[in-house]
Amino acid sequence: MLKSLKDKLRARGAIKAPSAPTPAPLPVPEPDADFQREMRGVTPLADDGRVHFPLPRPSPHPKKRPRNPAGDVRQHAVGWFEPAEEAQQFIRAGMQNGTLRKLRAAHWPVCAELDLHGLDRYQAQDRLAVFLHHARQHGQCVRIIHGRGIGSNGEPVLKRTTRLWLTHHPDVLAWCDSNDGGALLVLLRKMTD
Repeated sequence: MLKSLKDKLRARGAIKAPSAPTPAPLPVPEPDADFQREMRGVTPLADDGRVHFPLPRPSPHPKKRPRNPAGDVRQHAVGWFEPAEEAQQFIRAGMQNGTLRKLRAAHWPVCAELDLHGLDRYQAQDRLAVFLHHARQHGQCVRIIHGRGIGSNGEPVLKRTTRLWLTHHPDVLAWCDSNDGGALLVLLRKMTD
């Protein structure tokens, strides 16, 4: 019965067939007075009739960079500009005055030792970084043997650069020469649980 009533009303024109809804017009923002004043004498470009496609979106995956066989140069930048004289000891700012004296007197037992003989500066820096990370889990004082540089052509390389690396390492609190001059005693920051 409702269907027949609907057909009669549609025939009279009282009910219109459903159509696609018309989208509501977007609100036009009020023009900025400063912008209008600055653009007063500017004529817009004429439409060139071409279709301008949007640029493709970049890939979400990063590009793979070719691996440098010599290693990443930026990783080993510390040591390029080394001071002319080599330091004999180092203590981080804020440490107590007697820290170096206690370090020389073996107040802290040596928990680990690393020998850098036979390594170039890049291998030595990599091995030193890993060693310091693991050594903090076992104790606070370590010995690093860098040698005296007798086998180097000219000046010792590892002796100077090892001291520079340790000075810049955030976990190193202090270091000093060992008795023989070819090794360092290094005091590390305590591991926090």
